[in-house]
Amino acid sequence: MSAPSSTGTGPGLARLNSLPRPELVKKLLACLDVQRWANEIADNRPYESDTRLYEVADRAAAELSESEIHSALAAHPRIGQRSTGNDTSASWSRREQSGVDADDTKLAVELAEANEEYERRFGHVYLVCASGRSGPELLEILRSRLDNDPVTELRVVADELRKIARLRLARVIEA
Repeated sequence: MSAPSSTGTGPGLARLNSLPRPELVKKLLACLDVQRWANEIADNRPYESDTRLYEVADRAAAELSESEIHSALAAHPRIGQRSTGNDTSASWSRREQSGVDADDTKLAVELAEANEEYERRFGHVYLVCASGRSGPELLEILRSRLDNDPVTELRVVADELRKIARLRLARVIEA
């Protein structure tokens, strides 16, 4: 999943560069709830291009520790369960999971059962970059990942967190 292809310094990037640090860090934590990641992005300003911003964000996300991954997971609802919060992260989560048909009760039951199986196996919620994916596709991905060993799955989760953070970071720039 790639970030927008802009390499310039549009108004969104200029705004990000000029935000007071506490305000920027708050916005970044809605992208990926890892303080070190948000600090690294904030501390590397100013960005001369969107491309450079995404490079720093990707590098910082590639270094997520196991405890950072588990902390970040706490900010994400289960796939198929709508977040009810009013904060930015909850709003983005609802948007990202919009491909899951809330009225499909059969799918809802299957997702709930698969989520439970996944959580028993790995000890944390199933996380996937859900944006643009249908409910059946998300269920298929979940089931396929049940075959992973815990170490491999943690690496997959870290990469999914990176993808989600990239999408959300694009929203911060566009806002």
